[in-house]
Amino acid sequence: MKKIYHLKTCNTCQRIIKEIQPTPDFVLQGIKEEEITVKQLEEMHALSGSYEALFSKRAQLYKKMDLKNQNLSEEDYKQYILEHYTFLKRPVIIVNDQIFIGNAAKTVAAAKEAISQ
Repeated sequence: MKKIYHLKTCNTCQRIIKEIQPTPDFVLQGIKEEEITVKQLEEMHALSGSYEALFSKRAQLYKKMDLKNQNLSEEDYKQYILEHYTFLKRPVIIVNDQIFIGNAAKTVAAAKEAISQ
């Protein structure tokens, strides 16, 4: 599978997609327009090993809901991501059996390399 979960209105996501130059066989899913399904999130979890790794602690709702002062379980992270797209750390790039989460330069470089192979 070759897929990128992103936010169409996010300049960082758009810059990264332009930088990594995904091949035409990639599926780009705008997570605001097309909600993440339980199956898709479980596929991401299988590759990443945890829902927390997929969870964005930078989301405004995270601060607004004061989630940092709560003891969140893996099930909580999963539920929040399914409830609101902003809780997914973006972009999530899947290249076959590899997953790249977030916009850190090292992560983007690794994704770019995986795509070019």
